[in-house]
Amino acid sequence: MARIAGVTIPNEKQVWIALTSVYGIGRTTSKAILAEAKIEPTTRVKDLTEADEQKLNDIISKYTVEGDLKRLVTNNIKRIKDINSYKGLRHKAGLPVNGQRTRTNARTRKGKAIAVGGAQPKAASKT
Repeated sequence: MARIAGVTIPNEKQVWIALTSVYGIGRTTSKAILAEAKIEPTTRVKDLTEADEQKLNDIISKYTVEGDLKRLVTNNIKRIKDINSYKGLRHKAGLPVNGQRTRTNARTRKGKAIAVGGAQPKAASKT
């Protein structure tokens, strides 16, 4: 089990895909890292040598990944909330931030739909 940037990456996957399990490394960055380390992208993680893992760790240490990146993103969101920018207000309200429509298709951000109309309660009977 290889540990890269403090994350245990899956053994059975190819290296270029396995590196994407590190927060902050996508497919393009993964391929760039492997090209710099001169490692074949289709190699399985279980076939990497200790030297290869060390090379990958050294190269990835140049990037902002995992905890540092999460902290940076959280601080950026907190800052725009504090200055009450439009984006900050959307974050506070739990609505889509980047101009997406909300009349339909915003369920991920807004949460489960709440019925407004629904059944009317029965009126009290006169006896």
